Amino acid sequence: MVTSTDNSPNGNLLRLESVRKTFEMGEVVVEALRDVSLDIRRGELIVMVGPSGSGKTTILNLIGGLDTVTSGRVWFGDREITRFNSTELTRYRRDTVGFVFQFYNLVPNLTAAENVMVATELSRDPMNIDDALKLVGLEERKGHFPSQLSGGEQQRVAIARAVAKNPALLLCDEPTGALDFATGKLVLRTLVDLNRQLGKTVVLITHNAAIAPVADRVIRMRSGQIVEAHANPQPVPPEEIDW
Repeated sequence: MVTSTDNSPNGNLLRLESVRKTFEMGEVVVEALRDVSLDIRRGELIVMVGPSGSGKTTILNLIGGLDTVTSGRVWFGDREITRFNSTELTRYRRDTVGFVFQFYNLVPNLTAAENVMVATELSRDPMNIDDALKLVGLEERKGHFPSQLSGGEQQRVAIARAVAKNPALLLCDEPTGALDFATGKLVLRTLVDLNRQLGKTVVLITHNAAIAPVADRVIRMRSGQIVEAHANPQPVPPEEIDW
């Protein structure tokens, strides 16, 4: 087991302690995570890489409050998520976490601005809708419907929707997976800028190891375990990576 620890003066935003997660598939028990411990620092951009079935999405679901552990503990700051009841988990997801998925999940009959507005109506301290769209470079497309936007533009609307909640944590599940090379780099640039400019903690999971150089830290997973965790002393701009 590889354990990633934090010696940063900023401290941890998230901590997983000896986390195990199993799923029952009929009579078969699948061990999705096996004794995983991980610290995620405030303001950090993490890229988590590994093949399908390595446990990346399971970790994202646990720290995002979408699923619960079989054993072990998960902390957000000084609050133990693993002790939350369903109401507390709902509040945590609503107030603390922004989600970006591979497939944009925009409401087709709402404009870009209206899709973002849906998220702000659920938040205690939302951003201005126009400001959120400006952050992703789409302020002039706010009146367009998803069908009038390219795939990359739709993904950036999805990012604006996640950020407009003003969450402390942004979780991205294969955000470039459905995009071509050039568009994928634009989306990566958007996520990097949100991390650097707003100080949002970003956790991005991907099977595409070529994305890893943009991160502050890279977590490699295989068979439900962290097999490597290393820092990038000088993260590479998205424009300079290739895949």
